[in-house]
Amino acid sequence: MSVTVRPLRAGTKPCTFVHNLDSRAVIVSATEVYVSSASIWEAAIKVGIGKLDVDLDELAAEIKRSGFKELPITARHAAMVKNLPEVHRDPFDRILVAQALAEPLRFVTCVGILKGYPALADVI
Repeated sequence: MSVTVRPLRAGTKPCTFVHNLDSRAVIVSATEVYVSSASIWEAAIKVGIGKLDVDLDELAAEIKRSGFKELPITARHAAMVKNLPEVHRDPFDRILVAQALAEPLRFVTCVGILKGYPALADVI
């Protein structure tokens, strides 16, 4: 099984995957773990406007140290957004969901509203 993880909450704090036993079990048992480039893009925007205090270089280094792979946004991912139900309108969450559906990947997140995609998202 391959999974994609969202390393940031919708607000301003990192998800605490390592402190949640359920999410840690999913991640550890995965054959491959991906982090979308959209998550880093979102973090960069939030750092730039002062809503997130994260060292982006350290975040990227930690992702690499963890052995996670980058999941770039493709045209197929972008086009799939049009097929998603209107659970909510956050463009970053929508592209992450579209990526998980397109690949397909199990999507692990700490963003509660994504429970609206029950066939896809594991909200921890």
